[in-house]
Amino acid sequence: MELIVFVIALFGLLPLGIPIAVILIICSFVLMAFMGMFDLSVVSQQIVMGTNNFPLMAIPFFMLAGEIMSVGGLSKRIVSFANLAVGRVRGGLGYVAILASMIFAGLSGSAVADAAALGAILIPMMLANGYKPARAVGLICAGAIIAPIIPPSIPMIVLGSSVGLSISRMFMSGIVPGIIIGLALFATWFVIVRIDGYKDVTRFSLKEAKDIIIDSVPALVMPVMIIGGIRFGIFTPTESGAFAAVYALLISLFWYREMTLADLPKAIGTTAVSTAIVMLIVGAATAVGWYITVAQIPETLAGFFGGLMDSPVLLLISINTFLLGMGMVMDLTPNLLIFGPVLLPVITQAGIDQYHFALVMVFNLCLGLITPPVGTLLYLGCGMGNITLGSLIKGIMPFFVAELLLLLLFVLVPEIVLVPLKFIAG
Repeated sequence: MELIVFVIALFGLLPLGIPIAVILIICSFVLMAFMGMFDLSVVSQQIVMGTNNFPLMAIPFFMLAGEIMSVGGLSKRIVSFANLAVGRVRGGLGYVAILASMIFAGLSGSAVADAAALGAILIPMMLANGYKPARAVGLICAGAIIAPIIPPSIPMIVLGSSVGLSISRMFMSGIVPGIIIGLALFATWFVIVRIDGYKDVTRFSLKEAKDIIIDSVPALVMPVMIIGGIRFGIFTPTESGAFAAVYALLISLFWYREMTLADLPKAIGTTAVSTAIVMLIVGAATAVGWYITVAQIPETLAGFFGGLMDSPVLLLISINTFLLGMGMVMDLTPNLLIFGPVLLPVITQAGIDQYHFALVMVFNLCLGLITPPVGTLLYLGCGMGNITLGSLIKGIMPFFVAELLLLLLFVLVPEIVLVPLKFIAG
């Protein structure tokens, strides 16, 4: 009965436009009252305890690093290097967008930061070369989904800290799937180029190529140092966030010199606001999660899926169908915080590897960022490209279908995640 009460409260409040953190706190009050455990101090204690989590400190660091990279010129150098690498192919700017997304994913950990930074540079270039606006923006948004998969990943930090999984192992689990997503987008773009008739190519002289490579090295080595540092135990994921922020600041100030100390307060202020929003959601989700646990909702859900416990594939397909629907009506972070702790015991009981499920769950809910009506990246893209939501949905559809098929592949073939994870992380 508690599960029904929670679902009614959650979906009854979502259409009202109330901030999700407030909705979660209200849901905790509803469950509290229904179970006859009304004690306001429990909610406040759980909110504080939810945010008092050391791994979550990585989030503001990576957010700050992303802000600094956008201001300090690192994003621009990544685009230039990607243009040098694949821009000479027909429809080159599309391949540049995908490759740049893969590289930038190793820096920011945020799909929104990826889309905003690369879109500001690439969308005007793509439009100037005759690209259809909806197609150009759609590719940028679809490519941005790689950011939460390739480490470092803010959604993986959020999920790992809420369910007690090793964030380092979660990071390592995303390397190969992230590359596969990029390759799938390359293949999709290869077909789109011939359908839409794009013929742009970019060529560089030997001197220009040499200058671009030298200029981009400080930006390109950053993801290598972050991932390598975590893998070889040089620093923890939280410490890697601090390293990323300091490194980006030093390179922006003293190497590229496109940022001054006067720009730093604005970057810190933007990061503080973004971090506060995330932490409030984390705290609120922890509060409602406590009542969900006390009400034994995970056990109820396990009973609901009881008929599928002997068939892990059918169970995963059922859960992922549910998550796809939730991703359409609720943003990524609250979905991870609400359903991660609820679903992990279910899949563990069914004998499904936790890290495989975590990767699939993050990727699944990332697709919600490019699906209406809540898709954050869709609205960001509409603003960047000055296009309507309807046209963007049409432009992004081939890339969405490709990523949806990859999600099914990751579900059906867990070895894609687990074999590289065992090889990389040991």
